Amino acid sequence: MAGLVSEMKSLEVTGEAAHADPVHALGDALNDCLRNFIAAGAGPHHLTAMKWECATPEALHPGRREVDRAWREVFAGFRAALEVRHGQGPGVHVSAQTRVLLSAPPATPVFRGYSVLELARQMSPRNQVPDMLAVFRQWTIDGARARAGHRGLDIAYASHRDCTLDLYRPEGAVRPPVFVFLHGGYWQAASKDQHAQVCEGMLRNGFAVANIDYPLAPETPLVRIVDHVRDALNFLVREQDTLSIDAGEMHVCGHSAGGHLAAMMASDPQAPPLRSALLLSGIFDVGALAPIPMGPVLGLNDTQLVQALSPLSRMPRPGTRIGVSLGGLESDEFKRQSAEIAAKWGASAPLHVKDAHHFNLIDGLNGGPLLDLALALTAKS
Repeated sequence: MAGLVSEMKSLEVTGEAAHADPVHALGDALNDCLRNFIAAGAGPHHLTAMKWECATPEALHPGRREVDRAWREVFAGFRAALEVRHGQGPGVHVSAQTRVLLSAPPATPVFRGYSVLELARQMSPRNQVPDMLAVFRQWTIDGARARAGHRGLDIAYASHRDCTLDLYRPEGAVRPPVFVFLHGGYWQAASKDQHAQVCEGMLRNGFAVANIDYPLAPETPLVRIVDHVRDALNFLVREQDTLSIDAGEMHVCGHSAGGHLAAMMASDPQAPPLRSALLLSGIFDVGALAPIPMGPVLGLNDTQLVQALSPLSRMPRPGTRIGVSLGGLESDEFKRQSAEIAAKWGASAPLHVKDAHHFNLIDGLNGGPLLDLALALTAKS
């Protein structure tokens, strides 16, 4: 261990931003800090401590949901000791302490011939967009617009504060079939509120849409997140009369981490029977995450657990139609996993949406080949 410590160096990186909304400024400052991290050869997993300074420190209290979301949109589930202090002047100033290796990590293969660094790049869709924070902010704006006017919002399906769902109902429908949407964010970020807009295509086509939130890692390990999503589906069955939906016609769609969760539900005998599962750019071989820094954040510390949480080690329940799609600009490893689950689970070859990257893929649920695939899967026999 002493030899390893001697090969490390401590760095301090900073970021700052000004905005009328201090949480918005915090997001910009954190993003600025992350860019400086990367320029110094570090990443979120190297973070050891952080300090925020603002004229209104109460606005940046980490117990606020908006503040937690701003953190997760930049640093995901990586945590460190945090100090929030009163600062002088406008805006938010962030300083972060980090420890990084002086030498490059070894290129030893750890998964399917990839080194740790290569595998982390393969499994990081953020490489496909120039500014992920801008994507999250646009989703927040679009999601708020799409939620406006709906009445079945933030229905609790379990006791955890993040176990809620929105139910969007097609106008005039009585007991419509249910299309369940599970958002992505690597099980560490994002929310249902930022994805209401991608549910509009199925809503227009006569489906009630249950847009699910679930507790996030690292506070909730991946194995428990799966349990919470199962709880949400079983809740829809129990409450179908009260909600005036037909949970016997339930279809599940998930994107990215949600694609993994949708696949887990399709192969889970304790979940309600599903008519179909649409898996969008999902993670189906969780073993690809265990060797990289994200593994410990998700609680992937046991070989048997990794296998149990990998849809590629499972089979769908009989009678569940399976559809798979991903962006044409996805990494080779994402393409490999989608191709393998489609083949193993008896689905057609994955629909590659040309020129789509990991994040704008879901825009296609509102029109085009992806919506066509969703409607084909959900059509009654």
